[in-house]
Amino acid sequence: MKNIKNLIAVVGVLAVICLQTSQSFGSSHREAPLISNDPLADNTDLYAFKSPNNAENVVLIANYIPFQHPAGGPNWYSFGERIRYEVHVDNNAATPGSDIIYRFTFERANEDPTTFFLIRLGKENLKTTYKCERSIDGGRSFSTIVMKGTVPPPNIGPRSIENKTVGLGAESYDDLVNKAVATATTGEKIFCGPVDDPFFVDLGGIFDLGNMRPSSGKDGVAKFNCHSIVIEVPVATLQKSKKTVAQASNILDPDYVIGVYASASRQMIKTLYSGGDVGFDGNYVQVSRLGMPLTNEAVIPLGMKDKWNAAKPSEDLQFAQYFTNPELALYMDDSQFGAAVPGLAPLRIQSKSLGAFDFRNGKPGLFGLKGNPALNGTALSEAAFGSVLLPDNKSPRAVDILPIFYTGVPNLPPYQLATGKAGNPLAAGKPFIHNFLPTFGDWLRLNMAVPATPRTDPKFSSLGLVQAAVLGLTDPMYNGSTALQFIPNMDGFPNGRRLEDDVTTIELQAVGGVVLAAIGLWYDDFKPGETASPVTPNLVSVLSFNAGVTKNDTILKPWFPYEQNPWRGFRGNSYSGPSTSSARIATTPLEDKIQGLSVKVLGNPVLTDDVSVEISGVDGQALRMGLTNSQGQVMGQQSVGKAGRIERQTFRIGRQPGIYFLQVSTASEHQTVKIIRN
Repeated sequence: MKNIKNLIAVVGVLAVICLQTSQSFGSSHREAPLISNDPLADNTDLYAFKSPNNAENVVLIANYIPFQHPAGGPNWYSFGERIRYEVHVDNNAATPGSDIIYRFTFERANEDPTTFFLIRLGKENLKTTYKCERSIDGGRSFSTIVMKGTVPPPNIGPRSIENKTVGLGAESYDDLVNKAVATATTGEKIFCGPVDDPFFVDLGGIFDLGNMRPSSGKDGVAKFNCHSIVIEVPVATLQKSKKTVAQASNILDPDYVIGVYASASRQMIKTLYSGGDVGFDGNYVQVSRLGMPLTNEAVIPLGMKDKWNAAKPSEDLQFAQYFTNPELALYMDDSQFGAAVPGLAPLRIQSKSLGAFDFRNGKPGLFGLKGNPALNGTALSEAAFGSVLLPDNKSPRAVDILPIFYTGVPNLPPYQLATGKAGNPLAAGKPFIHNFLPTFGDWLRLNMAVPATPRTDPKFSSLGLVQAAVLGLTDPMYNGSTALQFIPNMDGFPNGRRLEDDVTTIELQAVGGVVLAAIGLWYDDFKPGETASPVTPNLVSVLSFNAGVTKNDTILKPWFPYEQNPWRGFRGNSYSGPSTSSARIATTPLEDKIQGLSVKVLGNPVLTDDVSVEISGVDGQALRMGLTNSQGQVMGQQSVGKAGRIERQTFRIGRQPGIYFLQVSTASEHQTVKIIRN
């Protein structure tokens, strides 16, 4: 651990909503000057989560090319040629850099260059295919595992996609997506293509000098598309000893931790020739990267953002000075500039936790305990990681931000829930995370042994580990002992990142001190010996805070590739998402309507706990059905191997009034209907 001493300042900031000047905002959308001028190579988001359908699989998603307008023709968005899109996996802290790398390269070809249309008479211009290579020796050698993979075209409109005379003649856009799913020679399931951008954030509010609007936020990336690389891979392929989940010693087995980051690289030299030709030469250099969401937006200053994008995680020590005391914390501190940003008023960092500990910028934090025998047996002892977590008396957030962003969190005191600690934050408590992989860089870390929270579980939450902590502290099912047990959402951010996770809210809450509170370093209004409960108004204020947009503007697919189809260009300004939920309204303009699959709700609004539907137009076809609530949680899934002429199905909707959405799919068609439960 000698090298850790030099890494003290390299702490990522859990909040990372930038009040600095930047090009734009998203998890990593146009976050640096150079990459804002090179959208084809721009990482937008990275996700790593346990498959909700197979306990032995992990899903890795790397998204690129931000803010794609659905009607962005005539030259539509596509993956770029001469770009290496890569997904890196580290499964062993003892080896430098990436242990496994998936590399994607794309080619485009015109089938009918005589027209200005992208698609005409069954032919597609700029038709994109890809090659996927995999390295299992840190990038020294690569083997091709998918050759000539198919990328679906842009979802232009019904004449281009479904029309059998003038267009491609596909049964539906879903049909094109399904046909583009490839199985690698090594067993991975892979999809590359355009999708709805699953990220969500209130750009207008945040960049109006932190003008947060929790009850009326506007999703700045709503109705935009992006391009996605989706890999579903067996855990045994990524685990360093090729073990399955069934072989794990427990759900926090330290041997199952991986780190993930995505990157894009271009050749060094680009030459423009008269006549319109372009040439490329030289070695490939990294121009974009993304591990933990939002880091380059709000931690790295404008003058260093391009350098950050070009650096490898192993080189992150050079950015140490920008992490020790995050700027964002100044706006959660009334002794600094807290009063200037009323939108963040619900978030106030502990300045006198347990009457003694100050975690504001430049303050000692827990440093006063350094060397105290009370630290023995904890992660803060000098025999463990004290040199990193308690580096000096001016780095207070090294104790909570650093292990989350830069090394992962070990399952050791004090990083266990306050449950069972009897008021002593240094005591052993209830375990809820172990994603410790001390590779000292920007990686999204995931413990693959942790089970996925079923999307049908009523306790599923987009607040990820924050909600797991709340349940572990307050729910009688989990707070009765310090025994290790699965708590819903232990598989959520920052233990990996699910598509549903509200990383903006989670990170703001964390900079506001919610992680410190979870392990027993309560807010200032808790007075030991005086206050009856640590669930004080300050804690409630932080837990009640949200960043304004808390879910995507459409539902997710319950099956691979999980992200929703891209928004259709033909609908233009006429398409709209629902005003009261996270799903698309299942009505289409007349010109866009496809004959075939029809779904009818029998009695809508629904007055009972069950809802019955009739499905027609799919006689003899296989059906998949998923029922979700207005929060995007899956309430039920059913499948039919061979549908009848009129297929009748019943779903349990429950007693909770509200709006629900039933998604019905065949191999070639897809429809979503809105159900109202009164």
